[in-house]
Amino acid sequence: MANILIVDDSRTSRKILRGILESAGFTIVAEATNGVEGYDKYVEFRPDIVTMDITMPVLDGLGGLKKIKETYPESKVVMVTAAGQKNKMVEAIQAGADDFIPKPFDSEELVATLKRVIDE
Repeated sequence: MANILIVDDSRTSRKILRGILESAGFTIVAEATNGVEGYDKYVEFRPDIVTMDITMPVLDGLGGLKKIKETYPESKVVMVTAAGQKNKMVEAIQAGADDFIPKPFDSEELVATLKRVIDE
């Protein structure tokens, strides 16, 4: 279906995302734990879509998003948001985020969002 890069500092979140996405037919090509690693893995694997957590150490999701979009404007990046991150969501849209996935994950909503972004 599509190749996905998961960027999240939480091992649990990565594991949950991987489980949902693989069972929906997606291929997880790589995982990263911060924005710097996420950018490097993007360059290496060139996935169809990236799920990017907002709050991470080293370089947060907004920084990772900006870095990927600056070099690869055609990239598709979906931000993973926890409650109370409205300001960061606005900033992410301005930086080129393609959509959002709220935590905790709703499997159907997650898969539908990624399919829609890939098809755009």
